[in-house]
Amino acid sequence: MDYTRLGSSGLKVSRIALGCMSFGEAGRGADRWSLDDEAAEPIFRQAVELGITFWDTANVYSLGSSEEIVGRAIRKYADRDKIVLASKVFFPVHDGPGGSGLSRKAILENIDASLTRLGTDYVDLYQIHRFDPETPVEETMEALHDVVRAGKARYLGASSMWAWQFAKLQHAADLGGWTRFVSMQNQYNLLQREEEREMFGLLADQGVGSLPWSPLAKGRLARPWEDMTTRRAEVDPLHARYAVEENRPVVDAVRQIAEARGVPMAQIALAWVLRNPVVDAPIVGPTKPHHLADAAAALRIELTGEEVTALEEHYTPRLPSGY
Repeated sequence: MDYTRLGSSGLKVSRIALGCMSFGEAGRGADRWSLDDEAAEPIFRQAVELGITFWDTANVYSLGSSEEIVGRAIRKYADRDKIVLASKVFFPVHDGPGGSGLSRKAILENIDASLTRLGTDYVDLYQIHRFDPETPVEETMEALHDVVRAGKARYLGASSMWAWQFAKLQHAADLGGWTRFVSMQNQYNLLQREEEREMFGLLADQGVGSLPWSPLAKGRLARPWEDMTTRRAEVDPLHARYAVEENRPVVDAVRQIAEARGVPMAQIALAWVLRNPVVDAPIVGPTKPHHLADAAAALRIELTGEEVTALEEHYTPRLPSGY
């Protein structure tokens, strides 16, 4: 495993992040493909063996049960001090004024709830899951700063928003003398490259690291176009956004390069994401052991200029999605 600093901060993270949306208790939340403690055990063990020390979850994943499973896994399979643990706040977890959004009430309530479920005193990275248009940015950034000052989070991050919204939040932090964001968790893959237009330039200028989610486009880039019969594909609405005919030439290019190199398609698609200088750690949400193995192997693949051209030439502009 390779390691890098998260943005311009001093925090070292593994260059592959373990995405924990895959883990949850059946019947809680909308993630019907999630794995319980027993099913997730080999994946957590493999993450530790591979040196994947950056684990990312959220309060909303399976309505808190992902955090519970991750917390138990850390206590059982890892050393807390060696894990960079990340969670998030924004999406509804219960009814009431503190159950969603980025108000001071919501942030202070939900960090405590997350820490309780995780069974830890702090998270290394606390992220806002989306931008909240109903709350003043000053209120959000001061509340997040107070979370850091209280020792409940070491660093702050954001996820999936317009570049101007992220700039507004960072500017508010600067004006207030509050803690800035060191990371942006955004959707980035060969089928969704709109972050290249404005967000990546802003991140580079601000010294903020990118943590791409869905680097394999919900698995669309991990198997041939004709072969897409997975349980998650049947129930995940985001998957349908990738299943449009204009994406087929890109998937076919990934397949051709993978076949020529004799490696799985996932390794090629991840290698392309990893080559972007703003990207620190793609977030891989495994449901099978080979998913993490492929992700780790992608770190050793250096794509040629001709391969990069073949992968990129069929991309067509589209609206950003996911926020």
